[in-house]
Order: sequence, then C-alpha cells, then structure tokens
Amino acid sequence: MESSIWVEKYRPHRLDGIVSQKPIIERLKYLLEKNSLPHCLFAGPAGCGKTTAALAIANELYGEQWHGNFLELNASNERGIDTVRVKVKDFARTMPLQGYKIIYLDEADSLTKDAQHALRRTMENYAATCRFILACNYSGKIIPPIQSRCAVFRFSSLRPDEMKSYLQDIALKEGMKVDDDSMDAVIKISEGDMRRAVNTLQLLSSAKKVSPETVYSVVNRADPADVRKMLELALAAKFSDAREILITLLHGRGLSGDDVVREIHSQILSLGVDDRKKLLLIERLGEYEFRLTEGSNPRIQLEAFLAQLGIL
Repeated sequence: MESSIWVEKYRPHRLDGIVSQKPIIERLKYLLEKNSLPHCLFAGPAGCGKTTAALAIANELYGEQWHGNFLELNASNERGIDTVRVKVKDFARTMPLQGYKIIYLDEADSLTKDAQHALRRTMENYAATCRFILACNYSGKIIPPIQSRCAVFRFSSLRPDEMKSYLQDIALKEGMKVDDDSMDAVIKISEGDMRRAVNTLQLLSSAKKVSPETVYSVVNRADPADVRKMLELALAAKFSDAREILITLLHGRGLSGDDVVREIHSQILSLGVDDRKKLLLIERLGEYEFRLTEGSNPRIQLEAFLAQLGIL
C-alpha cells in the first residue's frame, strides 16, 4: 500500500538522500558516527524533511531492525499528559534491542504545557536508554526546559531549484512528461513543501497532458494569470470585466474566497504599479480578508475590494 503513495515510495532512507538541509545533515551524520546523538528538536515548516531525517537516523542506527527501536507518535492527535505517562514512558522504560531507543514526537508544539512538563521528567529519567526527537513548526511553543535539553536543528523551506531536480527525477521514474512551466507551477503552489509537491505530482500523473492550467485545476488553486488580469482590469476602472473573472473563479471553478485572496496577495507584489499603491492594495486586502474570516459573503466582499481598486 505504501508503495502506491509517492511521498512514502520516494522518501529517502538515508541522511545523504535528503534534499537540501546540508548543514543539518552533516551535523547529524557526525553525531551518529561518534555515537553521541543527544535529544533533538527539529523545528521548521511542513514538508521540509523533519520526519524523513528522524526515520533516516533510525535506519542508519538499526538497519532492518529499526521498527523495534523506534516509536513515532503524532502529538497533535495525542496531546494530553496521559500520552506521555503511558505510551511514551512504557516504550522508554523497556530495554533497547541495541544501544538506545528513539521516540519521535511529531507536532510536539501541540502538546499541552502539562504534557510537556511530564515529558521533561521522562527525558531526564530515561536518558540512558532512550533518545527523544521532537518535531515542531514553531519552537517557541516548546517550553524552555525541554529546549535546553535538546540540540535544536532549524530546518528551512526547500529552494525551488532543489525541489525541481528532485521532482524531475520522480517524474522520470514514473514515465511522466512534465515541461518546465508546469513543474514551476507545481513548485510555486507547494511553497517549499516537498510533501505537497510530490502529492501534486502524483495527482497530475492521471492527466493525459500536463500544463500549468492543469496544475492549478487539479489542486483547486486560482490561476495566477486570471487573477492578475482581474486586478489589472479593476485598476483600470473596468469593474464589470473584473467582476466576471471573479465570478468565474468563485462559481465556475469552485474556489473559496480564501483561495482567491491568497493569490491576489501574491499578484499584488508583482503588479506594475508604484510601491505606495501596492501598500494601499495590501492594506485594503487585509481588511477584506479579516471580514471573510468573520463569516462575510466572499463574493460581496471581493467585489467590494475590486470596486475600491478603480478609485485608488
């Protein structure tokens, strides 16, 4: 089953196979060579290689027997103190098959404060037989006593050129023909998230022909060209024409107001207007996004936004 999911099928099993994060990989390899792996805190955005790095460490330490020495928990699902007191402690207190065990807590910033304080004590008590690897998006949500007990590794979003090379290799292995423009579209909507990029590529594998338009339709994202044209028409006081494009995006393509707002923000920054006007546009857009989050009608609010552009 896993082999049919490309994210798992093409997940690197060794540290050397991880895309980007070279300084982090070098430090981890050194620690493994010296057999001095400390408790670790992996912080960074989604899809940048935190889970892959933890699994690669287990593979390099234990080989084919890594399952018996590795426990993976998602703290966003099991975030209470009972998880630490029962599951984590029960696994940590048993003797390892070799060396020490590894407990990997994904989304550790979702743990409650009480659970984190209980985890701190567990980390101290079982340091001889167990190593903890905590992964989080925001390290500031991890209490200082845990941070001080961990070596902190800060992962960054992947660069487009690194993602492109990796995705092209996957496309080649799967027999897909993806041109540069389409691949750039996949990378753009992924925003540095390799997991999202690979999933998008797998969705595109069912298409007879891959184009940038296909990419945006498959992932249900607004086409940048349409949004840019809508903004240019609105700025030229051609409200009716801009409104027609907006209605097509919302009703013809089934996009949400948030999807359109996100792409409007991206396109404002590249519009051929002076910086002062860009500041005004972003300020107004922020106001209308707030209204959407409060439950206002997306079509009415976005039409009002377009109407304001014509009088700036």
